[in-house]
Amino acid sequence: MFDLPMIWAGLLALAIFIYVVLDGFDLGIGIVFPFLDSDQDRDVAMNSVAPVWDGNETWLVLGGGGLMAAFPLAYAVVMPALYAPFIIMILALVFRGVAFEFRWRDKAHEKIWDRSFFLGSLIATFTQGIVLGAFVQGIEVDGRAYGGGWWDWLTPFTITCGIALVAGYALLGTTWLVLKTEGQLRDTAYRFARYSGLAMLAFIGIVSLWTPFLSPEIAERWFSFPQLLFVLPVPTFTALLLGALAWGLIQKRDGVPFPAAIGLFGLCFAGLGIGITPYIVPRAITIQEAAAPDSSLFFMLIGALILLPIIIAYTAFTYWVFRGKVDPDAGYH
Repeated sequence: MFDLPMIWAGLLALAIFIYVVLDGFDLGIGIVFPFLDSDQDRDVAMNSVAPVWDGNETWLVLGGGGLMAAFPLAYAVVMPALYAPFIIMILALVFRGVAFEFRWRDKAHEKIWDRSFFLGSLIATFTQGIVLGAFVQGIEVDGRAYGGGWWDWLTPFTITCGIALVAGYALLGTTWLVLKTEGQLRDTAYRFARYSGLAMLAFIGIVSLWTPFLSPEIAERWFSFPQLLFVLPVPTFTALLLGALAWGLIQKRDGVPFPAAIGLFGLCFAGLGIGITPYIVPRAITIQEAAAPDSSLFFMLIGALILLPIIIAYTAFTYWVFRGKVDPDAGYH
């Protein structure tokens, strides 16, 4: 018999990772948006994501809905613990979406929408980092309910995670612009990619050094044998990808930095998974304890196996159709 809870945990992890990558680069463009050199550069930057950005948040909906349906106990604990940052994040995403659409339709207030796009992207990213940090540091559980306070999510560690994710999304956004644009905007993107890459490296380093001190269990998972055998490939491949990223940025190989940045996010994700498995609420509730009945998981899995390939195929087709460099004179709005 298949381990349905673990299958669903894998599907949710996949959905969240795809969301982080796909929405991460357009949030990253929003973060660096006010620092681009001209209105034309900002237009081209928006045009580079205009055909695809609406579908990117599909994966966030899938992740949240899947958590509620497949792991209702985890959903019932995590949501009360993180209501405030979740609400701020959703409002910021809505604000960013409105700014994205109205910037093209209300030229009289273009500067206002530019600032709104930046603020929405920055706040959404920062709160996502806070949510991640709060999840990693642990959520207090009393019985089968959240047992902590309203402000438990706001700590120096979660703030550091928020800053790290801002730097990481900025790296994704700037390397996307390197891949998709030409001329002055491409050169500007290369410059900001170097800055954001260094910032991400610094803050991810701080978070990585800090994390084992949050819990003896995490430290044991990361540094004891045989778990160490699963952890060692992560820093090894991280060093290789950092080398590839640096080489691509220095040599101006347009096709290298963006895949390298995605790979770095994947390795961070792998390190997180190694650190928390088999828990879905770290050090409190396991994947098996939080799962819905197998009959429900199996029924939902049938639907997921039908819909997920369609969504993935359509997403891949969209990116394939709009592959290549963006024409500065083209518009998708």
